[in-house]
Amino acid sequence: MMGSLASLTERFGDTRREFDCCDTTFRVHATGIRADTAVTAARDTAESLEAQLNAFDEASAVTHLNREGEVVNDHVARIVCRGLEYNDRTEGVFDIHQGRVEQELKTFLRGDSETPPAGFDTGIVRVSGSQVTTDVELDLNGLAKGYIVDRASEALAGLGRRGFVSGGGDMSPPTGPVAIESPYGDDTPLKILDTDWSVATSGGYRRSRNGTDHIYDSTTESLGSRHESVTVVARRDCMEADALATTLAALPLDEARQLAAEWDGLEALIVHDGVFHTTARFDTHVMDA
Repeated sequence: MMGSLASLTERFGDTRREFDCCDTTFRVHATGIRADTAVTAARDTAESLEAQLNAFDEASAVTHLNREGEVVNDHVARIVCRGLEYNDRTEGVFDIHQGRVEQELKTFLRGDSETPPAGFDTGIVRVSGSQVTTDVELDLNGLAKGYIVDRASEALAGLGRRGFVSGGGDMSPPTGPVAIESPYGDDTPLKILDTDWSVATSGGYRRSRNGTDHIYDSTTESLGSRHESVTVVARRDCMEADALATTLAALPLDEARQLAAEWDGLEALIVHDGVFHTTARFDTHVMDA
């Protein structure tokens, strides 16, 4: 009898797990048949992808690409293709050609350098199947975490099972209400979301130094988020939510609002100087709307 109960628990359960990934805490939750096995698969997927996509790891595929100018890697190729798409659709505001800027900016934010990066780069990037070639270092940071969340979420999928993955402010469609963290350091959430779209939040409040944070706009050669917080819900996937949250954070308020309003399958909350600005249907994703 005890053996049967243990077997049933193994086959049908509710499993939650936390682990460090992408310089943040990932949280994975699965409920249903073989939930524990699925959560383990999601974690393994996330950690494997982080090892390939971490630009600060000398052994990663992204580092190899930036050092050698080429790499053969399916994941890198998919991310670069999406990055080039967003570069076109945002008229260069979302710009993957700034790998050097990303490296120097992160070094400055960690306190290992006394000056932020100066100047921005241009270059040519080509993708053929799983091969990527480039004559400039690439910054895939605005896509990689969303991509990892998407792939880890796929690893959770299965008949009789549901779950979601959260990586910092990025998450796959949540299975229940989730809070948008306040950028002001208090415990009161900005909103409670109830949505079946992917979610991403960006802004300068998590990581900054001397008024500079990780957001930049190469079209104006400016550093720093223009808003306290940007939260995006995206129908397509978490990679799109991740990219658009970063893009909107870099844009002046009027331009950010216009881009968000015109982007199909996207709703956004922009917090600027303490004022909430939302797209027309953002509140349809809010629990108390």
